[in-house]
Amino acid sequence: MTTPWTEDQVTALAPDANSLSAARKLVNRWRECGQHGTALWGQCEGSGATPYQTIIDLSGPAYRCSCPSRKFPCKHALSLLLRWAAGEVAVVPETADYAVSWIGGRAARAAATADRPRTANPATAEQRRVRVTAGLEELDVWLGDQVRTGLAQADRSYRAFEAVAARMVDAQAPGLASALRRLPATIATRTDWPDVVLREFARMHLLIAAHRQLDTATPALRACIRTHVGYPNPAEAVRGEPPVRDRWMVFGSRITEDERLYTRRTWLYGRESRRWALVVDHSFGSPGFPADVPALGQLADAQLHFYPGAAPLRALWGERHSVAEPFTTLPADAGKPATIAAALTEHASALGADPWLRSWPMLLADVVPTRAEEGWYVTESDGTALPIRPGEQPWTLLAVSGGHPVTVVGEWSADGLEPISVFTAGEVIDLVRTETFGAEAPHPPAGSAGSADLTSVALLGTARRTPDLAALAPSIARGADRLPSDPAVRLLETAALHDLFLRGGFTPATAAAPEPAADDPRPSLPRPAAARLSRMLRERSAFLPEWFEAARPHDYRAPDALCEQLLEHAEINATMREPLLRLAGARGSWLAARHPDWRGLVRSPSAASEHSADTWLFGRPPDRRDWLAELRRSDGGAARAALTAAWPKETGPLKAELLAVLADGLGPDDEPLLETALDDRRADVRRTAAGLLALLPESAFTQRMRERASAWIRAEHRMLHTNVALALPDTLDATAQRDGITDRTTEFAYRWNGAPDVSAARLRQVVAATPLTHWAGVLGTPQQAVRATIEDRFRQPIFDGWVDAALAQRDSAWARALFETGVPTDLAMLRRRELFALLPLPDRTAHLTRLDGSWLSEIEALLPAMGHPWPEALAKHVVLLLFERARAAARRPEAHGAAPNAHRSLLAAAAVHLPVAAAGTLSAVARRCDDPAWERAFDQLTHDLNHRSMMLEELQ
Repeated sequence: MTTPWTEDQVTALAPDANSLSAARKLVNRWRECGQHGTALWGQCEGSGATPYQTIIDLSGPAYRCSCPSRKFPCKHALSLLLRWAAGEVAVVPETADYAVSWIGGRAARAAATADRPRTANPATAEQRRVRVTAGLEELDVWLGDQVRTGLAQADRSYRAFEAVAARMVDAQAPGLASALRRLPATIATRTDWPDVVLREFARMHLLIAAHRQLDTATPALRACIRTHVGYPNPAEAVRGEPPVRDRWMVFGSRITEDERLYTRRTWLYGRESRRWALVVDHSFGSPGFPADVPALGQLADAQLHFYPGAAPLRALWGERHSVAEPFTTLPADAGKPATIAAALTEHASALGADPWLRSWPMLLADVVPTRAEEGWYVTESDGTALPIRPGEQPWTLLAVSGGHPVTVVGEWSADGLEPISVFTAGEVIDLVRTETFGAEAPHPPAGSAGSADLTSVALLGTARRTPDLAALAPSIARGADRLPSDPAVRLLETAALHDLFLRGGFTPATAAAPEPAADDPRPSLPRPAAARLSRMLRERSAFLPEWFEAARPHDYRAPDALCEQLLEHAEINATMREPLLRLAGARGSWLAARHPDWRGLVRSPSAASEHSADTWLFGRPPDRRDWLAELRRSDGGAARAALTAAWPKETGPLKAELLAVLADGLGPDDEPLLETALDDRRADVRRTAAGLLALLPESAFTQRMRERASAWIRAEHRMLHTNVALALPDTLDATAQRDGITDRTTEFAYRWNGAPDVSAARLRQVVAATPLTHWAGVLGTPQQAVRATIEDRFRQPIFDGWVDAALAQRDSAWARALFETGVPTDLAMLRRRELFALLPLPDRTAHLTRLDGSWLSEIEALLPAMGHPWPEALAKHVVLLLFERARAAARRPEAHGAAPNAHRSLLAAAAVHLPVAAAGTLSAVARRCDDPAWERAFDQLTHDLNHRSMMLEELQ
């Protein structure tokens, strides 16, 4: 029986993110699914009457689907694989009839191909070698011309390199063509491009010189030369090499794409042999790689067949002797320590055998990632350090380490170490390169004086200058004396010697490890929940607020590997910043302190009481505000006294922010300070003080506002109605101006007779600052007040002032009266939802459930005031209204607004706020839909609710 794949393995097969997203939406639309041996099949309901038949050959994998998609695998195949990975596809005794013929045909063709002998034609091989030799000689002449003329004057355009690379393709030397095609990007993106170009030119020249002596080379070196040139090496010939059996541990995997050719590189390490292996797979068009590679962090007892070479690394899978299983420890061997010195010695040995080697894997135990001014390093306890490749931003590695020793797996090259994975606490964590919002500029590695001189000669050209051999190391200088006399050839070969000398004899640097992070005693976030959160953060999911609210009572800490992602999103998402930082915890704070863009996210609290006064007196404005807010919560009187003492010396925008802190626990004792603030020179301070004083019903400010309202507004009670009479002053006295009544015409924009209406703006400010209880003695109940007759000119500002007062004073009775009456201005209509939110929840629910389908826009406007999740009665009502739209669309599909796209925002809100228990109802409704688009919309809602249900269950 074939072992089900993991979800990560299925995800890696997706040709793009849209296909994967579409596949997740189809998981509830399958029927008659099954698995038998390596065959997997099922029928997926689509928009037509006939379901799509999907078949997967797991041994390939290979895919067949009756849908018209040209992607491989299509969304149906991905969805079926996801169901299989989740254990939702049963194993059956027989393969379905429609799958038998296709699976059988594939097996027959594979058997016929395997039985057909493949023998190389000597004449063809000789023709290829002649063609390759001719092409390499042309390339060698071109290389000499480049350094003879000078790299500074040579044509460095993409077209120039592509022309030479195309000639190498014609000469059947694809290895050299690939190296040439990488150079234009290097020239465009790296400041040290002359060093890199000279190094690559020297490497090519050395390879061409070795190819001339191919017949006299040893078999291992001959195989090495052929591989780097690009001669074919059939898999059948590789599998003829002696197998190496071991328990191979998977330490990393990377997938790259170049012109639709996907390449997967998987690094393996033998538990007994202590030997590295690299398995390379290719797939054209989509990343449909074989699923025969164990997942990261697993090992398999298997045989590997290594490609022949002087330093064999690449291998093919051979016979398997066990299923893959996770490993939680690393082998310990005193004779082969995993130190920096031992890894460099192994690399030097491999480089000596294969001088064209670009990189070599390393396993470094007990190292600490370190960030210094010169760049990144991994450091041992004695300070011995290896530089990390410039351009790498291993913040996840630093987060996992937290200043403590870990085991790092990476690839060592001429540019430095590229981290691949990290092993800690019995787990292998993939260090996938993430998009960093604030990436640092790479630091080019410093070269020696000899390197600078050789590069200078290459830039100017050997026709103008020759290298100074005295600047080179003595051993290189002695070898350079015996090189050919042609200056260009001599420069290339000297550069090759110098490069190999530097790489093979690399001397480690020294660096100091950072202070370790503090421990976080909170329980760790469960692994499934952490994986889902990471995916939701990448997708900017609308369900994140619900996730964080559900996780808050558990007070989890995030896995260390997730801290980088949490801090990146905390930087750009202010509304979610607090829960993101709380989840990141102590490790996140430690990491943020070392990142230039994240330092402002986490402020160090003043834990010791003796430092509290210093924070208030000398701290930064945000620290002072936070200190005062914390003191206000614990001791309101002390906070008020501290602010009162500092008030005369406070300046700037912070002054209003500090005064606003008094809103927490506002009381009569705060009135003297607020009255003083009314005389402040800053307008924002005066407005803040007036707004807070208006919330104190017994304050002198509100008494002045009552008197002012009584003088300006009178009620004339008639038999059938109440008339509002107004007596507004032409000018404002000093007392009114001190209380914040100003001529703010630009803020309110009232107009009368074509000109700004200053009196209307003043009236609104007075009404808004007057306690609502005042109007009971003037106009009666709120319902009576809103029915009073008011002059057209002043009806709008009076109602706007009542709305301001009702929202500020949180008066539900006035909110009900204003909401039921309706407000007469477009500006106030935007605040209708805020009034609605002040009503009791049963009243809000009853109001919305009374509205039918003709009021969908009103329902949609008020739904944000219903909280989360929606009450059951409201949820049923919304689903019913949407189903009515689906039935109408089935009857008249051409009608305007009948499609689900016309209700995208309502469907999106339903996906977020419907109770998760409604998933079964939505699934049943989807089956009753006659319109295919609405059926898909209800299926999507069902999928979203199931996703939320699983999301909440994983947190338990």
